[in-house]
Amino acid sequence: MVRAWIAAIAFGVGVSGAMAQETALPVVPVVKEAPRDPNRGAVTNLPLPRYVSLKSGKGNARRGPGLTHRIDWVFTTAGMPLKLTAEYEHWRRVEDAEGVGGWVNYALLSGVRSVLVQQDMAEFRSKPDERADVVYQAELGVIGRLLKCDPDWCRVSVDGNKGWTRKAALWGVEPDERVE
Repeated sequence: MVRAWIAAIAFGVGVSGAMAQETALPVVPVVKEAPRDPNRGAVTNLPLPRYVSLKSGKGNARRGPGLTHRIDWVFTTAGMPLKLTAEYEHWRRVEDAEGVGGWVNYALLSGVRSVLVQQDMAEFRSKPDERADVVYQAELGVIGRLLKCDPDWCRVSVDGNKGWTRKAALWGVEPDERVE
């Protein structure tokens, strides 16, 4: 009877005159988990996919989320933009502009946004306007810090130079994305 009384208290079952029956099973409430949004990270609840950058000059991309998985690729450029597509504990699945990647420890990534110039000798202008003065040009493959994006233009800093270029000339920002 003592076990039945303890079970009744532990599971929130009301005590009645039938408490002497040890065969009664406690009532356990069913807790349903809310469905997880597939467009959100399982760990951070931030949007997926999203862009991040490599914090240091070296980042091992592994076949799976953990140190026991084989290294498939090594990213070697600090500030390189990466597309984050999945999360698992302390691991993030990322890919570069060519679609190459793997699982990287979250400590190697930064939320600071960067972009990769995808057009040879891309022109960066003083204002988001084709008629504005060209303030500098950047070669294909140059990495810059993303400062702001409007519907069609992004403001980028490369080696201290700041200018606006067409969003289509960059990798590391979605076509419909706005960045403030």
